[in-house]
Amino acid sequence: MRKAPRQARSRATVEAILQAGARILSEAGWAGFTTNRVAELAGVSIGSLYQYFPDKLALVDAIRQRHLDDSMAVMRGLRPDGVSPAAFATRLVQAVVAAHSVHPGLHRVLLDEAPIAETYRNPQSAFEVEYLSYYARAVALYRKRKPSAADHVAGRVISDAIDGVIHNAARRGALDDPAMHRELARLVALCLAEDG
Repeated sequence: MRKAPRQARSRATVEAILQAGARILSEAGWAGFTTNRVAELAGVSIGSLYQYFPDKLALVDAIRQRHLDDSMAVMRGLRPDGVSPAAFATRLVQAVVAAHSVHPGLHRVLLDEAPIAETYRNPQSAFEVEYLSYYARAVALYRKRKPSAADHVAGRVISDAIDGVIHNAARRGALDDPAMHRELARLVALCLAEDG
């Protein structure tokens, strides 16, 4: 962002821009994504948009970061403690599906169409480390041990399975398929279960 919003009105403007941008990306794709369309849908002047985002690449990066932040917020709010692997897996799948259902076409565009900065490809980024550690800790908890290298591998498998299934379901317009939810939760619960 060009400048951080400090006042409530500025934060509301940035929020409106981000929501409008996510909606346009979701519905019109990268080809239909322009700063003029975003400003119009957000109800702000193009000058106001450019106060915060110097160009559409900066805006799409902010939308991508918002998606990552929202994903982490879902996970931080969902703890595996005190519930069975099956119950945790079901809640996790429901929460991830809900997060991806807000703008279902957005994820396809972010993954397949929009340019992506190298910082988002870094497997050692703070997001990646926290995201994968979340799954590794859940595996270790259900396997009744401190997190190990094997738990980190299992965590990556769970993460990739969830991301792949959810993102492909979004691409296919099938995020609301209860059979997919059940099968994905079953797969995650199997991965979480104590190994033999």
